[in-house]
Amino acid sequence: MDRENPIGEPAHARRAPSRWGQVNPSLLRLMERWPHTPAMVLDHCTTVLAASPLGMALFDGHTNGGDMVRPLFLNPRARDFYLDWDLVAGSFLTGLREAAGAHGDDARLIGVVGELSLKSDPFRRMWARNDLSREHHEPRRFRHRLVGELTLRCQILTVDSVPGQHLVVFQAEPDSPSELALSLLDRLTADGPGQDSEPPGDQSP
Repeated sequence: MDRENPIGEPAHARRAPSRWGQVNPSLLRLMERWPHTPAMVLDHCTTVLAASPLGMALFDGHTNGGDMVRPLFLNPRARDFYLDWDLVAGSFLTGLREAAGAHGDDARLIGVVGELSLKSDPFRRMWARNDLSREHHEPRRFRHRLVGELTLRCQILTVDSVPGQHLVVFQAEPDSPSELALSLLDRLTADGPGQDSEPPGDQSP
């Protein structure tokens, strides 16, 4: 397993030592049946608790120990990977703000918001705005280092059994170039994400 990406296969999903990290076994089995679909379970701090192999491959190099939001704001390469960076950032911040409203005393959430407020000017400016929202139905565009550009639909589903968790699923339009690119990525990373990925940086974009 990649030391910098210890998410693990769905059947061996990493579990945080708290109530947030327990992923329903039925949900893990569901993702096991989606070997060719990028999917992941995120907690209230946007940490990846479990992911399908193709989900890991899609975001290879853009998670830090399973963390999605810190690399988004602190990794200079994030704006090259997320072609609609503002859309993605706004969606993540909306999720964090919703979590802060429901669980404002959570120490880990306070730590994430506090660290990014200190280290990232874009995060600090966006956090102060009141007009951000989750764009569930807007396509997400990526520039992957192995297969180039992909345009994927993103579905964000609430996990009712554990408040604060979300199942995120990405799909390409049938018979599209993005579907071909996903198939190519699946073949190229059949044995796991590339081992030569650089860990995300810790500098503001």
